[in-house]
Amino acid sequence: MNTKTEKSNHIKLIECPRDAMQGLHDFVPTNLKVAYLNLLLQVGFDTLDFGSFVSPKAIPQMRDTEEVLAQLDLSSNTKLLAIVANLKGVENAVKHKEINYLGFPFSISETFQQRNTNSSIAQSLVTVEQMLEICDKHQKEAVIYLSMGFGNPYGDEWNTDIISHWTEELVKKGAKIIAVADTVGVSTPEKIKTILPPLVNEFPNVEFGLHLHSTPQQRLEKIAAAFEAGCTRMDSALKGYGGCPMAADDLTGNIATEDVIDYLATQGLNPHLNTEKWQEAMLFSTHIFNGG
Repeated sequence: MNTKTEKSNHIKLIECPRDAMQGLHDFVPTNLKVAYLNLLLQVGFDTLDFGSFVSPKAIPQMRDTEEVLAQLDLSSNTKLLAIVANLKGVENAVKHKEINYLGFPFSISETFQQRNTNSSIAQSLVTVEQMLEICDKHQKEAVIYLSMGFGNPYGDEWNTDIISHWTEELVKKGAKIIAVADTVGVSTPEKIKTILPPLVNEFPNVEFGLHLHSTPQQRLEKIAAAFEAGCTRMDSALKGYGGCPMAADDLTGNIATEDVIDYLATQGLNPHLNTEKWQEAMLFSTHIFNGG
């Protein structure tokens, strides 16, 4: 096995249709969600962020997550990730053997933690600790998102020491997978290259990922910076759809998966995806997003 093949095998691509769909104003019928997700499952991503176990009042679009889950074709090797925001969501998610990962948005901005999960950072740390215990009991893995990890629009204090502090606290509680999340698109190539390598060096037993939001004009430079900084776990969404409805900004969607794929190709890295199914999913996405 050559070095490039080894490197490509270590890169995990996490496709995030849940993040792309959750802020849509009109409810996407369950059958359309299922058809779209089943196409994405056949593409060959490491993980599919497919739904969430949160209050339907908070995220109405995800109220049919259990119904969707029951209709997914899980014949591929792609793992499923569901987002939770409290212990009720954790308890509901772990009942489903099909789900591999539970993701929790742990914000290092006090304002956003309250807005997003109706709890303080301190309370959320307790939730994470309990979530990790429950996940262990049910053979699930927890993915903790360091939300607002690159800054916030609320004036809450932010610096790299704060990131390091909360990462250390999460690792002490037992977190093994942490994704630094941009949420509102304030990351820059410089911030990415400043933040990620020290975390990887300081916590070698933790798998670090990036969940970046971006304007279309900045996507490519952020993708390049992420992989140059040593990222091996990248969240993205087809065509860059989506954003956080709790921190709405129509200009800062997700990193576009096709841009990630193209970048890896320029580096001679092959993520071994089913390109035919990917093209089908690209075409089908117009039924979900009304042409973008």
